Amino acid sequence: MLAPLIRELSSHFRVISYQLRGESACFALRRPFEILDLAADLDEFLSTQRIESPILMRVSFGGLIALEYAARFPHRIEKLIVQGVGARFEKDLLKRVAGMVLSRIPLPADSPFINQFFNLLFGGPQKQSTPLFRFVTRQCWQTDQSMMAHRFQLAERFNMGERLQRIRTKTLVLSGERDVLVSNRGLEELNNEIRDSLLVQIPHSGHLAPLTHTERVVKTIGAFA
Repeated sequence: MLAPLIRELSSHFRVISYQLRGESACFALRRPFEILDLAADLDEFLSTQRIESPILMRVSFGGLIALEYAARFPHRIEKLIVQGVGARFEKDLLKRVAGMVLSRIPLPADSPFINQFFNLLFGGPQKQSTPLFRFVTRQCWQTDQSMMAHRFQLAERFNMGERLQRIRTKTLVLSGERDVLVSNRGLEELNNEIRDSLLVQIPHSGHLAPLTHTERVVKTIGAFA
C-alpha cells in the first residue's frame, strides 16, 4: 500500500520495509498473536538486519505497533513517525459496524458495493474508476479477511494510556484533516503524553494521506528527519 510513498522517500533516505506477520499467510492465526508479539517481531527484524537507531515510520495499524515498540524499547530508535493513529481505539458506531462485518460476514473480494466504503479512508467520495481508488482496493483485498478481522480486534483492545510517557524518542504525529478513523481527542492525547512530539495535520486529506497527498507528507517527513 505504501509503495508510492516509499518510492518518493527513497530519493532522500535509505528505506527498508517488511511484511507483518500473517500478511500473506492466514494460517498464522493458528498461533494467536498480540500487538506485543508484532513489536517483538520488529525488534528481531532490526537486530537480525543490524539496523541501529533508525527513524521508524509506521502508518495506521502499523502505527499501533510503532507506539508499542517505542514504549518498550525507547532507546532503540532515533526518531518516530506515526500517521493515522491515536492514543487508543475509540468505539464509535462506524468502527463497531466495520468490526462486525469483518468478523461475521464473508465478503466478496473486490465488490463495487463493498468498495464504496473505502471512501471513508479517503476522507471523501472518490470515483471507483480512478487508478488510485483501484490501487487501494486491490491492495486491501490482498490481505485475507480473517487477518483483517484479527487486526481489527487487536486495535479494539489497543490503549497506550500512561505508557505513552515511556516514549523518549522525538516523535512526529501525522494526521489527515478529514481522517474519520482517528479523533482529535485521540491525537491531542498522543501529542500531549509523548514528551517530545510534534503534531502536524495534512489539510484536505483522510486516513490515506500518504497516498493522496504524498508530496506534502514527504516534505513534512523530510523537515522532521
